[in-house]
Amino acid sequence: MTTALLDVRRIFVEPAAAVLPRGKDVLARWPEAELVEVASHLQVPYGAADVQRWVRTKSEDLVLGVKKSLTARPNGRSSDWIAPSTANGCAMACAYCYVPRRKGYGNPITVFANIEQITGYLSRHVGRQGVKSEPNQCDPSAWVYDIGENSDCSVDARVSDNVQDLVEMFRGLPTAKASFATKHVNRDLLSWDPQGRTRIRFSLMPREDARLLDLRTSSIDERISAIDAFVEAGYEVHLNFSPVVVSEGWQDRWSALLTELDDRLGPATKSQLACEVIFLTHNDRLHEVNLGWHPKAEDVLWRPDLQQPKRSQTGGVNVRYRTGWKGTWVRQLEGLIGQRLPSCRVRYAF
Repeated sequence: MTTALLDVRRIFVEPAAAVLPRGKDVLARWPEAELVEVASHLQVPYGAADVQRWVRTKSEDLVLGVKKSLTARPNGRSSDWIAPSTANGCAMACAYCYVPRRKGYGNPITVFANIEQITGYLSRHVGRQGVKSEPNQCDPSAWVYDIGENSDCSVDARVSDNVQDLVEMFRGLPTAKASFATKHVNRDLLSWDPQGRTRIRFSLMPREDARLLDLRTSSIDERISAIDAFVEAGYEVHLNFSPVVVSEGWQDRWSALLTELDDRLGPATKSQLACEVIFLTHNDRLHEVNLGWHPKAEDVLWRPDLQQPKRSQTGGVNVRYRTGWKGTWVRQLEGLIGQRLPSCRVRYAF
């Protein structure tokens, strides 16, 4: 099965994953792919050294494994909990993405075959929470679980039925809802009948920025055009303004995008609309990788004149916009949202 994003030619397979029903299904989708047995999905030689093949690796390689650690981590910003992953990695190639740092920068999709264990764990976890007693910025009444922290679920749904299984599970959980951010429009999801128990956060940025930074993603126009359809199909749809990248004229570009959204989104969408705003955080190691395959992106992502460093927990150096300046810019963008897209509530901004 070949799509614009995926032309899988090699699958790294854990033997334990290959014998599970979901593993068999994934393997059947690409019967002509070369199978490479690996002891663990964590022992695949991704490697930043092969940066010139980075995008081909994302398109042609797939990893099939078993998720061994099942934990839901507290969050509190976009969601109450981060659910255990059913996949990680991505076929898209956004220049600022933090996920490749954790996988040696090769970063093809890893799909986990033990979906029954994952959904069973999540269902029990939701049950233990009981009814949400107080509203918070995540949701006024439901416990929100981010099911796509390290992947894009709309792309994952082209690899396996894991995401559909999660959406259908949350449909039957009246105290919780699933949530994921996406830059890929997969209209297959429109037939899943989520009944308001899945929140999709469409990630948006000005077109000029997306053309430079959001590589192999659905266009901004395609994402905006899909929003009303997903609301009509029963999804809660929010917007993810992320990352906000500061460069000359950035406020004007965001003002134009927000005005366009106000013009194009329908009443049903606006009645439930909210957003999150996340300014860019970059990383010195990803900066070096990008210089090997997409150096133009680093002209706007790596700005020592605007950024300050902070040592990360993994030993690298993260950079973010300077204290004081960033606060001013956050307030400016919040003001633009209030003026240009007044129906959109800002859930949080940082």
